[in-house]
Amino acid sequence: MITVLTYGTFDLFHVGHVRLLRRLSQLGDRLIVGCSTDEFNAIKGKKTVVPFAQRKETLEACRYVTRVIPEMTWEQKRSDIIREGADIFAMGDDWAGHFDDLADLAQVVYLPRTENISTTDLKRFAAAIHNEKVQMLRGAASPTRS
Repeated sequence: MITVLTYGTFDLFHVGHVRLLRRLSQLGDRLIVGCSTDEFNAIKGKKTVVPFAQRKETLEACRYVTRVIPEMTWEQKRSDIIREGADIFAMGDDWAGHFDDLADLAQVVYLPRTENISTTDLKRFAAAIHNEKVQMLRGAASPTRS
């Protein structure tokens, strides 16, 4: 049985996440996902929209995922590989080269990201819509001068 291990925040779960998880699941028989906790994201300087418990629940509902574990530190990856018996450690290619030091424990694989979709893009789009609506409301609320 081949076990694949990956990590991510998985905020605002979208089709890019689904496609990545599907491709990761095709590399083996079991896919273990380390989901970054809110506290760990704060250490990384990331702010999530969706809280950890809900992101974990969403991942657990995904048919490609066997199990979800909390990612609480950068350093835990080595012990997770050993504990989970991971044969493959896989990440999106935006992390290419960052985890090559784990190759002594598992095969390290970097998969291409889904083009034209990312959580960052979704957050920017939502912020732009919000700002546009705020400007429209301010314009509607301000008195017109003759």
